[in-house]
Amino acid sequence: MAPESVVRREAALRAAAARGLVGAQAPVLGLLDVDGIRGVARELREAFAFDGVAVQHTFAVKAASLVPVLALLNEEGIGAEVASAGELALARAAGVPAERIVFDSPAKTMDELRDALAHGIAVNADNAQELDRVDAVVADLGVGRAPVGLRVNPQVGSGSIGAMSTATATSKFGVALRDEGAEQWVLDAYRLRPWMTRLHTHTGSQGVALELMAEGVRAAYELAEKINAQVGRQQIDTLDIGGGLPVNFASDEVTPTFAQYARLLRETVPGLFDGRYTLVTEFGRSLLAKQGLIVAHVEYTKTSGGRRIAVTHAGAQVATRTVFVPESWPLRVGAYDPAGRPRATEPLVQDVAGPCCFAGDLVARERELPELAPGDLVALYDTGAYYFSTHFHYNSLPRPAVYGYVMSDAGVVKFAPVRPAQTVAEVVAESGAAQAGSLLGLTDRPSS
Repeated sequence: MAPESVVRREAALRAAAARGLVGAQAPVLGLLDVDGIRGVARELREAFAFDGVAVQHTFAVKAASLVPVLALLNEEGIGAEVASAGELALARAAGVPAERIVFDSPAKTMDELRDALAHGIAVNADNAQELDRVDAVVADLGVGRAPVGLRVNPQVGSGSIGAMSTATATSKFGVALRDEGAEQWVLDAYRLRPWMTRLHTHTGSQGVALELMAEGVRAAYELAEKINAQVGRQQIDTLDIGGGLPVNFASDEVTPTFAQYARLLRETVPGLFDGRYTLVTEFGRSLLAKQGLIVAHVEYTKTSGGRRIAVTHAGAQVATRTVFVPESWPLRVGAYDPAGRPRATEPLVQDVAGPCCFAGDLVARERELPELAPGDLVALYDTGAYYFSTHFHYNSLPRPAVYGYVMSDAGVVKFAPVRPAQTVAEVVAESGAAQAGSLLGLTDRPSS
């Protein structure tokens, strides 16, 4: 029997086709499983529900920068980890209270720091220069307006995807703990700032093994213990352990799970759970990836060099990482007829191409799928995280609509708009239409 999430997904796909949300007139669509999001939020809370341990879960907004999604997660008790003024504005628009927001950008401006600290938003400083700016803001506003921490890089190593590994020897994030003199500088920084009560680390995400993540957390915990011992009191009371749980893109199975990671942390860093520290998490991809899919209309099919190619409307503009780095970000593809029913045609090795005007715009290469025909639909699974928030504006292709869905016990699917499809007029306006003649009169030559 198919998992409930798959049953909901298949029903939503059929309903979307029947209602014209995807097809010839709406060639690409994003879908999010609302019950799935609620369910995974519950799984996260339960995984870290240890007696006597206070935990604040936050969602990495970059993984799904959609206000309705942030509002839904906030209702489930999950706040927001933001990395820009824009993401902070989204969290505020979603109603996320300041005490559930963490600001982690590695390039915060002075104005951004002042805004966050003045409004009670936790800030993790990234480096010594930023900490100097925090000092200036704190001196002006007074201490205690917002929690302040420091991000450290434990330099425990890389996972299989270097770009997703943030605890390497030369990572751009945080204070590199194993560099000469760095640990002593951190100890001194806390000793001189008794109002700095947090410590933050994040080892990476996709491609990073759970054991490596746990080692990064252990390094931060041990540093917190040293700092507290040095000052002779519990100065650091909160450990922000980041997020980064990888996602299984090979099947519908959820592995690893939040419960597995929490158990490993308890085995690796038992002192983390003795009640002395509040924990903050910042999961993103692992919360949303399997709760979403992209559905695209097949416009044409053709053969080139003996290879069958299905040309669809989902390519690099929505699946940027998959197109450019397919070995690290492969996606499963489903084949459906125009009514959203699974295709039952004979399997055939084929490429699934996108609409972008470059040869590498392929979301699947040499994939054995039921033979696709014009008018069919393809589904890109596990795309609920990042694929709706990292749109690549290649060829001025508009952003697709995103809908959330629920299914009743009777199998009836209801949709709610999350983000409307971008119109061509909006694309033109975004591309400077109001300034169409601005360059024509620009000259350094004197008028005659």
